[in-house]
Amino acid sequence: MNTREYGIQCIKDEAAALLELIPHLDEQFDRAVELIYRCKGKVIVTGVGKSGHIGAKIAATFSSTGTPSFFVNPLDVYHGDLGVMTTDDVVLALSNSGQTDELLRFIPMVLRMHIPIIGMSGNPASLLARYADCHLNVSVSREADPLNLAPTSSATAQLVMGDALAVALIKKRNFQPQDFAHFHPGGELGRRLLTTVQDVMRKDNLPLFHADTKLGEAVITMSQGKLGLGVAMNGDRVEGLITDGDIRRAMEKSQKEFFDRTVGDIMTREPKTVRPEASIATIQDMMTKYNIHAVLVTDDDRHLLGIVDHHLCMI
Repeated sequence: MNTREYGIQCIKDEAAALLELIPHLDEQFDRAVELIYRCKGKVIVTGVGKSGHIGAKIAATFSSTGTPSFFVNPLDVYHGDLGVMTTDDVVLALSNSGQTDELLRFIPMVLRMHIPIIGMSGNPASLLARYADCHLNVSVSREADPLNLAPTSSATAQLVMGDALAVALIKKRNFQPQDFAHFHPGGELGRRLLTTVQDVMRKDNLPLFHADTKLGEAVITMSQGKLGLGVAMNGDRVEGLITDGDIRRAMEKSQKEFFDRTVGDIMTREPKTVRPEASIATIQDMMTKYNIHAVLVTDDDRHLLGIVDHHLCMI
């Protein structure tokens, strides 16, 4: 085989190993989810070596999806880090063999504190499995490397089992995108969900006119506004909306009579509106759903507060 074929085979082997996990999701998995769900403190994830690296990622996934969690290296526990643990916590301990010495020396400390332990290993008969309150079996038939030695399929199995726990907890907690955004304020999703319309809407030099304005005059106002639309106003309240598309269709239909027609003849009398506290994500979804490029921002009495278009939503 060439090098690419080696890579393909590795992916196939690891994918097959993951499917082997499905029969292992039994009442022990249910018990683990329930322990974490009812935990009043933190989920403390621990492991050594490759299991430690996987554990750190699992802890990060938990924390970003509504389950307070962090990773502790069991070697550091002997030098003061035990102080972060309380009886309200739950420990998730990872070890492929379930017999890792550094991890097993940590377990008695947890037991003395009466902290529940969720073990995750590839050996249901291991000491870790024996002393854990529940055990998640992540055994694989073989590793993906040709020597069957390097933690490849086994490490992936641990990672996916951690994701399975996180996803189950997301559903159990009814965790929503808005919740996710609060834990990711610096990401794109966070910006979209936490930034509101009033943060980005245009409030000045809006293209406004009356419903009885002639279309020729309205075209000039819309061109100066550079939003591709104009708003018909009755005092300080929205009466309707026309767009560049409305103008083109009116010109095609009316031809010579175009300049005799008024805004009120072609305007949309119930344009899409939002409140200023709506999120950018809401606006983007609305634009996609209704195939529009801008939305009017109003209060409950249809007073125009501003306009937000797709360019302003690109944060």
